Amino acid sequence: MLAALARPPVGRILSLQDRGGDVFRGEAHAHVPRIYGGQTLGQSLMAAGHTVDPDRHVHSLHGHFVHPGRSDVPVDYHVERLRDGGSFATRHVRAVQNDRTIFLTTVSFQRPEDGLEHQTPVSAPAAPPEELPRFEESLSTDELRGAAWLVPLLTGTGVDFRFPEEYPRLANQRGEARPPRQRAWVRTAERLGDDPFVHAAGFAYCSDLFLLSASLPPHARHVETPGLQLASLDHTIWWHAPFRADEWHLYEQHGYRMSGGRGLSRGYLFDRDGTLVASTAQEGLLRFRE
Repeated sequence: MLAALARPPVGRILSLQDRGGDVFRGEAHAHVPRIYGGQTLGQSLMAAGHTVDPDRHVHSLHGHFVHPGRSDVPVDYHVERLRDGGSFATRHVRAVQNDRTIFLTTVSFQRPEDGLEHQTPVSAPAAPPEELPRFEESLSTDELRGAAWLVPLLTGTGVDFRFPEEYPRLANQRGEARPPRQRAWVRTAERLGDDPFVHAAGFAYCSDLFLLSASLPPHARHVETPGLQLASLDHTIWWHAPFRADEWHLYEQHGYRMSGGRGLSRGYLFDRDGTLVASTAQEGLLRFRE
C-alpha cells in the first residue's frame, strides 16, 4: 500500500519557468505543509545554472535556510551574476516566496580541468540495492504501526532509498542509542534524462534527506520525538565528479557534533565502484522545548 503512494515529480520540480531578468519560478508541491529542503536546493541550483555557460560545471553550493517555505506557493529565484572568470563563475541566488526571502545560496561553477586525485574510501562494503527491499517493505508489523511519519516522507520527497543496515531511527524508537552514523542507497524516484547538470540538481534534491537526523542516534531520539524542534540552518554540497542522480549511490552520513542546540552532519556519496562523487555538510537546529 505504501509503495503505491504518489511521489513528487522530480523532473518537473527541477524545470523552472524563466520570468526574465534572471528570475526563475519553481513549481509548488502541496502534498506536505512545508517545502522539502532538497526542493529548494535543487531549484536554486537550476536557477543559477540557467545563467552560466554550459562549459562550466557546478562544483560547490553553500546555502542558508532563512525562513520555512510553504509547499503550496511557487518560489521565485533571483540570480545575481557575481563573477564570470576564465575558469570560475559565481552566482548568488535568493529564493523568495510571498515577498519574503526563504533561502540564500552561493553557487560556484568551474571549467573542467585535470589535476591530482585522491579520496576518502567508503567505510565498509554494502549489500547491493537490488538485494535490499524498499524501506517501507522492510518494516515489521509493529514498526509499521508506529510509522505514521513514513507517509509524509514518501509523499513529500521524490527519493527512492534503501538501507543496507537497520535505519537508526527504528532503534531510537525502541529507546536504544546508536552511533551517530547511517547510510542508504539513494536515487531519484524517476528518470531524469541525460543532461549532466540536471543530475547535479537531482542530487541537490536528494542530499537533504535524513542528513540532519544523523546527529540523533546517540541520544536515542528521532525527528518526531515529542518536544524536539528540528530545522535545517545551512547546507553545503561539493561535486567531485559527474554522475547520474537517477542511479543508485551509497550516501554515508555522520553526525560529527551536537552542542548548543545545534547538530553538524557530514555526508559522502559513493558510486558502486567506491568512487566519492559528492560530499555534503549541514548544520541544523536540534532543540528541546519544555
